[in-house]
Amino acid sequence: MGRRWRDGRGRLIVHGSPPVTVPLELATSYRARTKGLLGRDSVEGALLLSPAGSIHTFRMRFPIDVAYLDHSLRVLAVVTMPPGRLGLPRLRSRHVLESAAGTMAGWGLRAGVRVDVEMEMETTAEAE
Repeated sequence: MGRRWRDGRGRLIVHGSPPVTVPLELATSYRARTKGLLGRDSVEGALLLSPAGSIHTFRMRFPIDVAYLDHSLRVLAVVTMPPGRLGLPRLRSRHVLESAAGTMAGWGLRAGVRVDVEMEMETTAEAE
């Protein structure tokens, strides 16, 4: 089940009762994944790093929630990381979601929950 996402924006849908939709930024290129949330003071919604199995928070300005996702977009684990930490690689993790600390619990995001990603459609003017 290979995913072919591109850097850009979209929506994260957290399957729960009720489902929650969150603004999403996708970082799929090496450059975008390397930059991640570095140099930012906040994040609107969440950032999806793909592919990714681990992260770090060196040079970050704020604590973040981190959700490790498997190939079928099921949450394996959710942790909160302060700046200046190295996250351990997670076995079976293929994607990593990052958001401001404390927000994932409000979305109902926890181990075992499945999420979906919807990309925003490019307009003809943006594609040219």
